[in-house]
Amino acid sequence: MKIALLTDIHGNNPALQAVLSDLDFHNDIEHIYCLGDMIGIGPNSNEVIETIKNRKDTTVISGNHEEAVLNLLQGKGPLLGHEMVAEHHEWIGKHLTKENIEFITHLPRTLDVEIEGQRILITHYHRKKEELEEIDGVPTGLKLDTRYNGSPYDLICFGHHHPIHYFKTAQRVYLNPGALGCNDYSIARYAIVELKEETIDIQLLGRAYENKAFLKSFEELKVPDREFLIKAFHGNQLERDFEEDNNIS
Repeated sequence: MKIALLTDIHGNNPALQAVLSDLDFHNDIEHIYCLGDMIGIGPNSNEVIETIKNRKDTTVISGNHEEAVLNLLQGKGPLLGHEMVAEHHEWIGKHLTKENIEFITHLPRTLDVEIEGQRILITHYHRKKEELEEIDGVPTGLKLDTRYNGSPYDLICFGHHHPIHYFKTAQRVYLNPGALGCNDYSIARYAIVELKEETIDIQLLGRAYENKAFLKSFEELKVPDREFLIKAFHGNQLERDFEEDNNIS
């Protein structure tokens, strides 16, 4: 059985549509799992949620951006560790529809699934005592083996850290397909996992897409912290493209 893993879409609908177009074209993916952070950073949060929730072949869990926005909407204040981006999360929450707020309110934090005899944990990131805090700044196979020592999982899928992580240890496989919606280049990342009784085969993939209109919309919509967000999470692509087009070094 083949499944697809998407994570950290971060309000980037063009990137999501490009990946779903790939998956639908090949027509051999039996289920899609979205590992959280559909929203935040990019301005297309409603469009992303609508797409995800209307697909019958897709299951999604909550990420820290969903929980940060919900904390503010519920009057709990900024999520621990997210105080510096509270204005941005307030903007996201203000623009979400009631139906989409209701949808993210009921998302699970984790999923425990079994496919072809393989036990899989679907999580956004590695929690300590079920709190929203990381135990590691940067994951490694050995660190994760320590965290999950004695657990029954053959495959642990996670996101949150935007670079790709793919570790095989004596205990299990750990996979983060990389952020779908945040990249220094217009490449949307995802993974396909083929599960058999004795094997787990993984393809790490990237899909090119057109994102100039998406990046320009940050300014058009007056997204809070837009200059920082484009620089930190999209490699300042508009400025870089302008410099390249005009031979500026």
